[in-house]
Amino acid sequence: MKSAATVYVVDDDPGVLKALTRLLQSAGHNVVLFASPQAFLDGHDPAVPGCLILDVAMPGINGLELQQRLAKDGSCRAIVFISGAGDIPKSVQAMKAGAVDFLTKPCNDVQLLEAVDIALGKDREARQANDDLNRMRRRLTLLTSREREVFEHVISGQINKAIATDLGTVEKTVKVHRARVMRKLGAASLADLVRMAEKMGIRPAQPSANR
Repeated sequence: MKSAATVYVVDDDPGVLKALTRLLQSAGHNVVLFASPQAFLDGHDPAVPGCLILDVAMPGINGLELQQRLAKDGSCRAIVFISGAGDIPKSVQAMKAGAVDFLTKPCNDVQLLEAVDIALGKDREARQANDDLNRMRRRLTLLTSREREVFEHVISGQINKAIATDLGTVEKTVKVHRARVMRKLGAASLADLVRMAEKMGIRPAQPSANR
């Protein structure tokens, strides 16, 4: 039994849509069909977990342009491209832009289902990473301005005494703030704090040049 994730299929060929629906549903997947990239943009919900099977050559917006549009919008939707032409330059472009796979029509059923499973796995990983990042950012808002300063100095690798000197306070106070930072952010070690800072794009404070 598959998860509640959805496999979106975008193709302007009704025969392909019908065949892929039958194959995917036989494997236990939820399937939602769109006959054009624009219909997909208008009708799909980015918040729903799942992946996208996308034809390359279509009138209006083509598959590669839809991939670019989704990336620009910050979508983490994993994509499996299918193409009747087997255009190698287009496949290279698609893969460089993050596509999971590029298959030639008529697609091998086993290869397609394997690619879909990989794409769904990547979607889960991306959504989990995004959830983790949002959770860290919410915790970051719990820090006071002084705790934020201590955090930025701690991740620079400074010892408590040096941080105290830079912030014009005493080492004991820095230790208290550092413990609060660890607790509020849910960090078990300095390495945890450094990883969190990197994920949130927080730069370490520069040590004072006066020391």
